[in-house]
Amino acid sequence: MPAAPHRRTPRVALLVETTRTYSRELLAGVRSYVAAHGPWSTFLELRALDSSPPTWLKDWDGDGILTRTFSPETAELIAATGLPAVELRSTHFAGKRPFVGCNNNDIGRLVAEHLYERGYRHFAAYSQRNEGFFIERVDKFKKVVASYGQRCLELPEDNPERVPDWEQSQSRLMAWIAQLPKPIGIFAATDQLGVRLLEACQTAGVAVPEEVAVVGAENEETLCSFTTPPLSSVRFDGHAVGFAAAELLDRMMRGKAPHPKQTLIAPLGILVRGSSGELVIRDRLVARAVALIREDATRGLDVNELAAKLGVSRSTLDRRMKTVLKRSPKDEILRFRFREVERLLRETNLTIDLIAEQTGFTHSHYLQVTFKARYKQTPGKFRRAKA
Repeated sequence: MPAAPHRRTPRVALLVETTRTYSRELLAGVRSYVAAHGPWSTFLELRALDSSPPTWLKDWDGDGILTRTFSPETAELIAATGLPAVELRSTHFAGKRPFVGCNNNDIGRLVAEHLYERGYRHFAAYSQRNEGFFIERVDKFKKVVASYGQRCLELPEDNPERVPDWEQSQSRLMAWIAQLPKPIGIFAATDQLGVRLLEACQTAGVAVPEEVAVVGAENEETLCSFTTPPLSSVRFDGHAVGFAAAELLDRMMRGKAPHPKQTLIAPLGILVRGSSGELVIRDRLVARAVALIREDATRGLDVNELAAKLGVSRSTLDRRMKTVLKRSPKDEILRFRFREVERLLRETNLTIDLIAEQTGFTHSHYLQVTFKARYKQTPGKFRRAKA
């Protein structure tokens, strides 16, 4: 009896950009599938989303393609190969190919729920309408806001990828922010837009999140961590998208029909950072106090100095903050100081002396005593546990 023909190891091209957090997570999902069900011989090169179409694809002796297609030229090149292919970016370029990606309705819904639960009753969207998936997530956000009986204002960005005149763009943003009702929760359709929005708020002296809360989408970690305050963002499940796409492509390479035509993966939730991390504060005095504390707590701000900056007595400030926050001004100052202590312990190797100096504590011994009383462990033990 003749031996069964040897099936060669599938050769798969990964036309996926390697410059973003989401796409790297997506590739990790593909890798997990291949580790469990492979092997595959994968063709992966360093790419940006708008990299030129891979001309080598025309004569490539491959078996399948996973692609995040950016241009019609790339879409045509992939179609001309006649190979099984799965689209991972947009249904616009999918054509007859199956699509696996994020559920944009879930993204918009999550942001609306997050802001509403934090007490915001004014809403806006900073959007871009050059791609169907951006439109879908913002439109869902607006529908959920409408279901709360609220109106959603919108500012579409005319130049989402490039801003020919940065100053003009920021001036337009600041003018829009100035006329918005406050406090307000804003959904930025992408993290890039979220960064622009936070920079405009900072330039205009608008307190975030006391007056304006901002949530982006994709959780691009480099962008989110460089803003002041850091940007809250919807976490896409790139790993699940990559795994599902690889599984689907594997079936197609084995001659099975692609089913389903479209697979949508729910996001993992919102990674809450400083741009939307607090409950809304409707008492304007308390909102101003918290904004000042956020700015100056680590510089040694005390309650007397805070009351003087606000032009009120210490007793008035104490009473108003306890009514709204259930915390005294001193408690709020310490809360922000310890938040920064936690960050420095997690992210740096600074000594306790330097951490005390950078977070407004008079000396390291006082920091260590108060830290242990608050966390029931020493700063060193906290750092080792978070390593």
